Amino acid sequence: MSVNNVVAEVSKVIKGKEKIIEKVLVAILAEGHILLEDVPGIGKTTLALAFSKAMNLDFSRIQFTPDVTASDVVGFTYYDKSKEQFSYRKGAVLNNFVLGDEINRTSSRTQSALLEVMEEGAVTVDGTRYEVPKPFIVMATQNPSGTLGTQSLPHAQLDRFMMQLTMGYPDFVSQMELLRDRQIVQPLDYVQAVITKEELVKIQSEVRAVNLSEELLKYITHLTIATRNHPEIAVGISPRGALALCRAAKARAYMQQRNYVIPEDVMELFIDCTHHRIMLEAHLSSSSREILQELILNTTSPDLVKG
Repeated sequence: MSVNNVVAEVSKVIKGKEKIIEKVLVAILAEGHILLEDVPGIGKTTLALAFSKAMNLDFSRIQFTPDVTASDVVGFTYYDKSKEQFSYRKGAVLNNFVLGDEINRTSSRTQSALLEVMEEGAVTVDGTRYEVPKPFIVMATQNPSGTLGTQSLPHAQLDRFMMQLTMGYPDFVSQMELLRDRQIVQPLDYVQAVITKEELVKIQSEVRAVNLSEELLKYITHLTIATRNHPEIAVGISPRGALALCRAAKARAYMQQRNYVIPEDVMELFIDCTHHRIMLEAHLSSSSREILQELILNTTSPDLVKG
């Protein structure tokens, strides 16, 4: 049972984006949720479908629009005349893999309904709690800020996502391959389930057991505190963000068949796990990614200390 088989299956459909595929899988193995920000038509929905097929997960998609309500997400109770009692009709969120498409096109109330489930791992409707199935993964997509009809997610809600990623346009070779494939077949039809949901839950528990040394915990703490003290950062990385980075680093180590984390695991994922969690001071020309990259370069890693 190799998680790398999942990458191979998804790569049948998403061409030239192996690095993004691997990072999405890191978040899944670390029991985190993913936010994809990109222009329409890049393949975000296809990416989600390919992952759900490769891992044999129950899939649901919520197309967020201004008229989608919280009850569409979490479900609702209704009076069943045939049974003469109230019954619960489950919402779209009660599946293993939930795609929340264009989450920044809906109301804040509906956004909050989804994000609360992500945090709590359960839905509460009319005082009754319903646990989400295991495993549980949310991949949300959002259009770039400023796009007509969108509203930015509040900072507290962005903090619920383990990673925020951008796929970007395919290069020339990848797009040519994509166009050739679509002339005759639909590549999604050829994606095979290579692990079961039960195996995925087992892998997630094995990821939690990966060793993260005291020195690396100090390194992560130094990095996150540096964001809180940086003159160009108004709001630094929260403890939740530091914990997400720890979990993601363990998952990357696991994917590379190690039972321990090394500094490169932290460095590779630091920006993707944190750039959406910080708020910059107004009127800066630098981007959050640029500032975080500078922090990596200026923070001594454990290997350099020992060397």
